[in-house]
Amino acid sequence: MKLNPQLLALMTAMAWGIGGYFEKKGLHLGNLSPQMGITIRTAVALVILAIVSFPQWKTVPQAGSKALLMMVIGGGVVAGAVGMLCFYAAIKGAPLGKVMPIAFTSPLFGALMGIIFGAEPMNVKNLVGMGLTIAGIVLLTVE
Repeated sequence: MKLNPQLLALMTAMAWGIGGYFEKKGLHLGNLSPQMGITIRTAVALVILAIVSFPQWKTVPQAGSKALLMMVIGGGVVAGAVGMLCFYAAIKGAPLGKVMPIAFTSPLFGALMGIIFGAEPMNVKNLVGMGLTIAGIVLLTVE
């Protein structure tokens, strides 16, 4: 069964938003550091992902070193470590309603990377969408 990409994106947003609530509660209830929180999260995710990806492990050697380097830098270092450490420090120190809207402007940065480095088209629709995203974040986070 193949799900609609937009439905999958909505499910992603729900999982990350709901997960953020529980993560914040766990950090505060356990008086855990952001670093410990992300370590617990990553360890659990690693086990689950290792199991569900097992049939695809054989594709790793044939991916090539450049593809693997991109995954390590982008997913492991930038998004996985730096991004999550910053996110956990933010949710530990501020209300979710202030942190989540800013943290989840990631599509804006992804779109900019695609336009600047990926030769994706820039058009009025993209510009208006980015502008509305920024306006929404300002509206939600400024007191």
